[in-house]
Amino acid sequence: MKRFFFSLFLYFLAIPLPALLAQNHTAAAPSLVRLNHIAVYVNDLAKSTTFYENILRLKQIPEPFKDGKHTWFRLDPGSQLHLIQGAEKQVKHDKNDHLCFSVSSIEEVIATLDKYKIEYTNWPGTAKAPTVRVDGVKQIYFQDPDGHWLEVNNDGYQQK
Repeated sequence: MKRFFFSLFLYFLAIPLPALLAQNHTAAAPSLVRLNHIAVYVNDLAKSTTFYENILRLKQIPEPFKDGKHTWFRLDPGSQLHLIQGAEKQVKHDKNDHLCFSVSSIEEVIATLDKYKIEYTNWPGTAKAPTVRVDGVKQIYFQDPDGHWLEVNNDGYQQK
Protein backbone atom coordinates (compact mmCIF):
# COMPACT_ATOMS: atom_id res chain seq x y z
CA MET A 1 0.00 0.00 0.00
CA LYS A 2 2.87 2.34 0.81
CA ARG A 3 4.29 1.64 -2.64
CA PHE A 4 1.00 2.66 -4.27
CA PHE A 5 0.86 6.03 -2.49
CA PHE A 6 4.55 6.65 -3.15
CA SER A 7 4.03 5.90 -6.88
CA LEU A 8 0.99 8.16 -6.92
CA PHE A 9 3.01 10.90 -5.22
CA LEU A 10 5.80 10.61 -7.82
CA TYR A 11 3.25 10.62 -10.64
CA PHE A 12 1.78 13.94 -9.54
CA LEU A 13 5.23 15.44 -9.13
CA ALA A 14 6.04 14.45 -12.71
CA ILE A 15 3.00 16.19 -14.26
CA PRO A 16 4.12 19.54 -15.63
CA LEU A 17 2.15 22.61 -14.56
CA PRO A 18 0.83 23.37 -18.10
CA ALA A 19 -0.78 19.93 -18.22
CA LEU A 20 -2.53 20.62 -14.93
CA LEU A 21 -3.72 24.00 -16.17
CA ALA A 22 -4.95 22.48 -19.42
CA GLN A 23 -7.27 20.28 -17.40
CA ASN A 24 -8.94 23.34 -15.87
CA HIS A 25 -12.63 23.04 -16.67
CA THR A 26 -13.15 26.80 -16.57
CA ALA A 27 -11.13 27.26 -19.77
CA ALA A 28 -13.17 28.15 -22.84
CA ALA A 29 -14.39 25.03 -24.61
CA PRO A 30 -14.72 25.03 -28.38
CA SER A 31 -18.16 26.04 -29.59
CA LEU A 32 -20.52 23.21 -30.37
CA VAL A 33 -22.37 25.28 -32.96
CA ARG A 34 -21.50 27.62 -35.79
CA LEU A 35 -23.69 30.01 -37.73
CA ASN A 36 -24.91 28.38 -40.92
CA HIS A 37 -27.24 31.04 -42.30
CA ILE A 38 -29.49 33.95 -41.51
CA ALA A 39 -32.85 34.10 -43.27
CA VAL A 40 -34.43 37.49 -43.96
CA TYR A 41 -38.06 37.59 -45.04
CA VAL A 42 -38.54 40.25 -47.74
CA ASN A 43 -41.42 41.67 -49.76
CA ASP A 44 -39.70 42.32 -53.09
CA LEU A 45 -36.95 39.77 -53.71
CA ALA A 46 -35.47 41.53 -56.76
CA LYS A 47 -35.25 44.88 -54.95
CA SER A 48 -33.70 43.32 -51.84
CA THR A 49 -31.26 41.23 -53.89
CA THR A 50 -30.06 44.34 -55.71
CA PHE A 51 -29.74 46.21 -52.42
CA TYR A 52 -27.55 43.55 -50.75
CA GLU A 53 -25.44 43.17 -53.90
CA ASN A 54 -24.89 46.92 -54.41
CA ILE A 55 -24.70 48.22 -50.86
CA LEU A 56 -22.94 45.39 -49.03
CA ARG A 57 -21.34 43.89 -52.15
CA LEU A 58 -22.47 40.38 -51.26
CA LYS A 59 -21.95 37.66 -53.84
CA GLN A 60 -24.82 35.35 -54.79
CA ILE A 61 -24.40 31.62 -54.52
CA PRO A 62 -26.60 28.92 -56.03
CA GLU A 63 -29.77 28.15 -54.11
CA PRO A 64 -31.39 24.74 -54.45
CA PHE A 65 -35.06 25.71 -54.75
CA LYS A 66 -34.92 27.57 -58.07
CA ASP A 67 -38.46 28.80 -57.43
CA GLY A 68 -37.83 32.56 -57.79
CA LYS A 69 -38.51 33.10 -54.09
CA HIS A 70 -34.96 32.78 -52.73
CA THR A 71 -31.61 34.52 -53.09
CA TRP A 72 -28.61 33.16 -51.23
CA PHE A 73 -25.39 35.06 -50.51
CA ARG A 74 -22.07 33.84 -49.12
CA LEU A 75 -21.08 35.79 -45.98
CA ASP A 76 -17.86 34.00 -45.10
CA PRO A 77 -16.55 30.48 -45.64
CA GLY A 78 -19.06 28.98 -43.23
CA SER A 79 -22.18 31.14 -43.32
CA GLN A 80 -24.77 32.56 -45.68
CA LEU A 81 -27.55 35.13 -45.90
CA HIS A 82 -30.82 33.88 -47.38
CA LEU A 83 -33.44 36.29 -48.68
CA ILE A 84 -36.92 34.78 -48.89
CA GLN A 85 -39.79 36.49 -50.70
CA GLY A 86 -43.24 36.66 -49.14
CA ALA A 87 -43.17 39.26 -46.34
CA GLU A 88 -45.95 41.79 -45.88
CA LYS A 89 -45.24 45.38 -46.93
CA GLN A 90 -44.29 48.01 -44.37
CA VAL A 91 -43.59 45.84 -41.33
CA LYS A 92 -42.00 47.99 -38.61
CA HIS A 93 -38.62 46.73 -37.36
CA ASP A 94 -36.88 47.88 -34.18
CA LYS A 95 -33.24 48.96 -34.43
CA ASN A 96 -32.35 46.58 -31.58
CA ASP A 97 -33.23 43.74 -33.95
CA HIS A 98 -30.48 44.10 -36.56
CA LEU A 99 -27.86 42.29 -38.59
CA CYS A 100 -24.29 43.46 -38.20
CA PHE A 101 -21.50 43.26 -40.75
CA SER A 102 -17.85 44.19 -40.12
CA VAL A 103 -15.92 45.89 -42.91
CA SER A 104 -12.36 47.09 -43.36
CA SER A 105 -13.47 50.56 -44.49
CA ILE A 106 -16.58 52.06 -43.01
CA GLU A 107 -15.83 55.17 -45.10
CA GLU A 108 -16.31 53.14 -48.31
CA VAL A 109 -19.68 51.92 -47.06
CA ILE A 110 -20.68 55.49 -46.19
CA ALA A 111 -19.66 56.60 -49.70
CA THR A 112 -21.79 53.81 -51.20
CA LEU A 113 -24.76 54.77 -49.02
CA ASP A 114 -24.38 58.41 -50.09
CA LYS A 115 -24.11 57.36 -53.76
CA TYR A 116 -27.40 55.43 -53.52
CA LYS A 117 -29.01 58.13 -51.31
CA ILE A 118 -29.58 55.74 -48.41
CA GLU A 119 -29.93 57.41 -45.03
CA TYR A 120 -27.73 56.22 -42.18
CA THR A 121 -27.40 57.24 -38.56
CA ASN A 122 -25.47 56.57 -35.41
CA TRP A 123 -27.08 54.54 -32.60
CA PRO A 124 -28.99 57.51 -31.08
CA GLY A 125 -30.30 58.44 -34.54
CA THR A 126 -28.16 61.41 -35.59
CA ALA A 127 -28.07 61.46 -39.41
CA LYS A 128 -24.77 60.86 -41.21
CA ALA A 129 -22.82 60.46 -37.98
CA PRO A 130 -21.07 57.24 -36.99
CA THR A 131 -21.09 56.08 -33.40
CA VAL A 132 -17.64 55.53 -31.96
CA ARG A 133 -17.86 52.94 -29.20
CA VAL A 134 -15.67 53.09 -26.09
CA ASP A 135 -13.44 50.40 -27.66
CA GLY A 136 -12.83 52.57 -30.76
CA VAL A 137 -15.13 50.68 -33.13
CA LYS A 138 -17.06 52.92 -35.56
CA GLN A 139 -20.59 51.86 -36.42
CA ILE A 140 -23.49 53.12 -38.53
CA TYR A 141 -27.08 51.96 -38.92
CA PHE A 142 -29.38 51.94 -41.94
CA GLN A 143 -32.34 49.98 -43.27
CA ASP A 144 -32.80 47.65 -46.22
CA PRO A 145 -35.81 48.05 -48.57
CA ASP A 146 -38.05 46.15 -46.12
CA GLY A 147 -36.97 48.22 -43.13
CA HIS A 148 -34.69 45.58 -41.59
CA TRP A 149 -31.99 47.35 -39.62
CA LEU A 150 -28.37 46.78 -40.56
CA GLU A 151 -25.29 47.79 -38.63
CA VAL A 152 -21.94 48.14 -40.33
CA ASN A 153 -18.86 48.52 -38.18
CA ASN A 154 -15.10 48.23 -38.41
CA ASP A 155 -14.68 45.80 -35.51
CA GLY A 156 -11.44 43.92 -36.01
CA TYR A 157 -10.18 46.47 -38.54
CA GLN A 158 -9.89 49.68 -36.51
CA GLN A 159 -6.57 51.21 -35.51
CA LYS A 160 -5.73 50.72 -31.83
